[in-house]
Amino acid sequence: RTPSRPPTLHEGALALTSGRNALAYLLRARKIRKLWLPSLICDSVTEVCEREGVPYSFYRVGLDLLPAEAVDLKADEWFYFVNYYSQFQNETISEYVGRYRRVIVDQAQSYFQPPLPGVDTIYTCRKYFGVPDGAFLYTDARLEEALPRDESFERMRFLLGRFERTASEFYGEYAANNELFRSEPIKRMSKLTENLLHGIDYGQAKAAREENYAYLHRRLGGINGLRLSESPGTFMHPLLLENGAALRKQLQAERIYIPTLWPNVLEKCPASEAAYTIAKNVLPLPIDQRYGVGEMQVITQTLLYSCRHC
Repeated sequence: RTPSRPPTLHEGALALTSGRNALAYLLRARKIRKLWLPSLICDSVTEVCEREGVPYSFYRVGLDLLPAEAVDLKADEWFYFVNYYSQFQNETISEYVGRYRRVIVDQAQSYFQPPLPGVDTIYTCRKYFGVPDGAFLYTDARLEEALPRDESFERMRFLLGRFERTASEFYGEYAANNELFRSEPIKRMSKLTENLLHGIDYGQAKAAREENYAYLHRRLGGINGLRLSESPGTFMHPLLLENGAALRKQLQAERIYIPTLWPNVLEKCPASEAAYTIAKNVLPLPIDQRYGVGEMQVITQTLLYSCRHC
């Protein structure tokens, strides 16, 4: 008899290797003819559309992180809604589902938020946990083709190395692992990743993220250009500052590495748009479960000192 395992958070969803694969699955299974994307989107999404031969157009996003304009959705066209930094609860998302009907919800930055029943929803694992692959897709659409299972044992070195040494030593391998997903066909999640996901204390991870988020919100809310809601275990804490891009470089000198999540937006989007401002000047501060209040204090002290001297 096989011993029982603790459940994963998304037990019962379709387990695939990546968010890219989840989107590709939907494009094929739903026979989508066009996708409407927010202007604030990473190039991995547009690359999947191009690879699958699906045209796309953009709608503008406002500083409130919501769609800033209506879309005239034609037959076989779908609307792609991103829940940035887990800022929108299901009540808000339901409004867009009611308006457009054919909606894909991207919860890559909101792993702990449950999906809306009957709504195609994508979750990714690697932003949240130390796994080499992994995504979950909620959909009632089915792709009539056999999907091979991924194998990820050869991609574990950078994860194990980051555990015992510094992350910077293994950044090259981490980036190479990300690059693999650009051309990977649709595959089922690897057995190794599936097993790792069964061993995570999701309650502890969510609680730690929420505690860290709340601390940063208390300390930095007064200077934040974004009006944030309470987020259930979000990906990172977004801090919008007028000179965010310059501060990012200063923090890097202090060994606090703040990513630019959408560098492609800075190349393609007009500087007058809110999406450009967000991509350039929002500092996504780390709040994950590896950290506690002590690390949050260091981040805020360093950041506030840098603000005064920038």
